[in-house]
Amino acid sequence: MNKISAYFKDSYHELMEKVTWPTWLQLQQSTTIVLVATVIITALVWVMDFFSNSILKFVYSLFK
Repeated sequence: MNKISAYFKDSYHELMEKVTWPTWLQLQQSTTIVLVATVIITALVWVMDFFSNSILKFVYSLFK
């Protein structure tokens, strides 16, 4: 039981004193970067899907 309580005490100590938490501004900037990157990657995947679909439809139409 002592090991479990020591584990929780050490974990609490580490989270409160050793971890560097981001500021509110840093958190907002990181969130913005992630959202912009997600939108860009989603758009790229959509474009690749659209073109591959068009190419495959063209190829399939050749063999009808």
